[in-house]
Amino acid sequence: MSIARIAFTMYPVTDMARAVTFYTDVLGLKKTDFATDFWVEFDVAASTFGIGNFEQVGKAGTAQSLALEVDDMSAFRKALAERGHESSETFETKVCWISVVRDPDGNQIWLHQSKPPLERRTGVIG
Repeated sequence: MSIARIAFTMYPVTDMARAVTFYTDVLGLKKTDFATDFWVEFDVAASTFGIGNFEQVGKAGTAQSLALEVDDMSAFRKALAERGHESSETFETKVCWISVVRDPDGNQIWLHQSKPPLERRTGVIG
């Protein structure tokens, strides 16, 4: 017995249309062809992220496990602000920069930008 991969990550939402608009138009995720009135899936770099509004998904506003890799944290945060969504100030770690944005239901989405390998080892941008 073994785990092959993560099948999907899901978040609970209260208003599917509003949530789909946020995840497509604000964050730029691409919908797959699997969508119903209560469940929509997005393809995120060969992984699946789903949103739903049925009991098994959980209580809207409590999810906080989705982390999206961005190429340029400053530019992404600026684009969010231009779309009317604020994200937290960027927090720097040894290996990355992190910021948080919330969807319309209050679910937390981590924005993550990895540092280049040389900078990770030395702390110096190379």
